[in-house]
Amino acid sequence: MTEAKRFEGRVAVVTGASRGIGYQVAKALGAEGAHVIAIARTVGGLEELDDEIRTAGGSATLVPLDLKDFEAIDRLGAAIYERWKKLDILVGNAGVLGVLSPIGHITPKVFEEALAVNVTANWRLLRSLDPLLRQSDAGRAVFLTSDMAEDCKPYWGIQATTKAALDALVHTYANETQSMSVNANLFDPGPTRTALRAKAMPGENPETLQKPEDVVPALLALLTPDCTDTGETFSLVDERLTAVG
Repeated sequence: MTEAKRFEGRVAVVTGASRGIGYQVAKALGAEGAHVIAIARTVGGLEELDDEIRTAGGSATLVPLDLKDFEAIDRLGAAIYERWKKLDILVGNAGVLGVLSPIGHITPKVFEEALAVNVTANWRLLRSLDPLLRQSDAGRAVFLTSDMAEDCKPYWGIQATTKAALDALVHTYANETQSMSVNANLFDPGPTRTALRAKAMPGENPETLQKPEDVVPALLALLTPDCTDTGETFSLVDERLTAVG
């Protein structure tokens, strides 16, 4: 007999799916039976992901989308409802670094773009997809965060501000859905070998960092119907998934 797959028959949206953690999470969800709605700006990366998912026997719908196109996010919810009537999984992975700079030196354009991608787009996703998550027997939403939200280190003002706002948004949403079948959590993967990390730390040896695929098992654990945690922030501590707040 064929072994049952953990996410068989479930529908999942993953943002930032063309590379890094988003790519690996989408790939793993597809391999474990979910139909993956993969969102990213980079068409080439999405097509490569689609090939990998199909090779593993899974299926995907590719959505080339700039998350600053808020009206397109609204249309996404309508399109998912028309085809599937529900959404089981939402992984809010996409984000931008902005710049590392004294607060007074950040330009309005850079600051507003970071707010748009890191905060407003995730609010628009929740606004558009919340009714669909409620139609699932076990709707699961996980958004990627960073310890910068609390550390507020000098020159990391954009990350600190936007991640703190995202954390507040997700915790509030979790409180609003506590009596429902929807769970919402935050996940801090820690230092990981991604393009965003390389931009922030150009002198760092990437070989000293965990790879994106290394964090996937912990993230997937938060997406299963069996996960009952909600309103928590999780991180990897000694390679173990740990609630930190």
